[in-house]
Amino acid sequence: MSVDEKLLLIRNYDLWCHLSDEEYEELHIEHQFIEAPRGEYIYFEAFNHNRLYFIKEGYIKIGYIDDEGNEKVKEIISKGEIFGQFTLERNNLNGEFAKAYKNDVSLCAFTIEDFEKLLKKKPDLALKFSKQVGAKLRHIENRLVNLLNKSVKTRLLHFFWHLVEQEIGLSTTQGFCIPNYLTHEDIASLIGSSRQTVTTMINELAAEQVLSYDRNQICFLDVKKLQKQASVA
Repeated sequence: MSVDEKLLLIRNYDLWCHLSDEEYEELHIEHQFIEAPRGEYIYFEAFNHNRLYFIKEGYIKIGYIDDEGNEKVKEIISKGEIFGQFTLERNNLNGEFAKAYKNDVSLCAFTIEDFEKLLKKKPDLALKFSKQVGAKLRHIENRLVNLLNKSVKTRLLHFFWHLVEQEIGLSTTQGFCIPNYLTHEDIASLIGSSRQTVTTMINELAAEQVLSYDRNQICFLDVKKLQKQASVA
């Protein structure tokens, strides 16, 4: 795929759709297209890292290594999302890693310095970016509050409802399916539970015909019921 074709793909996303050719050149994106095979680290224990990454295709696992040497998952993100130094500071990753997950991943990257120069020139872009950062921080805060105050079932319901909210603009509220990029172990890590507990609760939701879950897809069979359970819990 040519550089022009890759840039055209990026322009499909709201954050980038109004940038001129000259503004794209200022980000030096054409020098930072990354094709990462499944399992490859994009960065690892990235102290003083000064790059932002935009996912064009695929999934990225964000996490850290605990004291016993085990991977701990913080989030799993997909195309259209930004990761790396999204707060535009060099010292806030605290040993975080980012790894291509499930499939090969297509990314573009740019430095904080280049992005900050562009934000100063494009207040509309700065506003869109600040809203994305705000939404990400609110999601992190909500997850922390749920971990501290909510039951495992409530955390699982909120987790699935968050997936619905991410996709519902493209789908019918009467029921829809999304590709499944999450194992039971992934979900357990993300909501602070055990794989066995998550498996049991997913089976219960399936028995209630709220959703179905297999290796290939997650189907939300009764969106209204899931929303009601998540809001009541």
